[in-house]
Amino acid sequence: MSPTPATRTFTGRHALFILVGFFSVIILVNLTMAFFARSSWTGFVVENTYIASRDFNGNVAKDRAQAALGWKGELAIGDGTLRYRIRDVAGEPVAVSGGTVHLRRPVHASDDQDLTLGLGADGTLSAPLALGDGPWNVEILAEAGLDHPYRDRRRVLIRDGAGR
Repeated sequence: MSPTPATRTFTGRHALFILVGFFSVIILVNLTMAFFARSSWTGFVVENTYIASRDFNGNVAKDRAQAALGWKGELAIGDGTLRYRIRDVAGEPVAVSGGTVHLRRPVHASDDQDLTLGLGADGTLSAPLALGDGPWNVEILAEAGLDHPYRDRRRVLIRDGAGR
């Protein structure tokens, strides 16, 4: 007579190992995703949404009044320097006394910079800077003799230290 093969039975120990293994994989994936979500962009846009929404209509009115001036901002980034100049409708430079620039990455806040713009002899605002390659949100606030700073916001693409 031939020996009968030993039958393997499914025990409670097997069920325990399968359940522990399954939930360990789920927990590991969740912890990994939480780590990457926490270490990337914070999602932070404004400090206080109530105040931002309350001031929205006033900001729109300021933007419309600024657009009615017909002024155009000229931004140049290169050679480790940011340069900014405002021209009026006739193409003449607008007198400015200073300003600030806020440089923000669209995805994460670790590289964000706030710079003070110095006034050059030719009326151009400038500041030294070093930006990494990629997209940047630039907001320039220039003191141009208005009730509020002249605001220019734009997105620029930096490649090899120069804006495009």
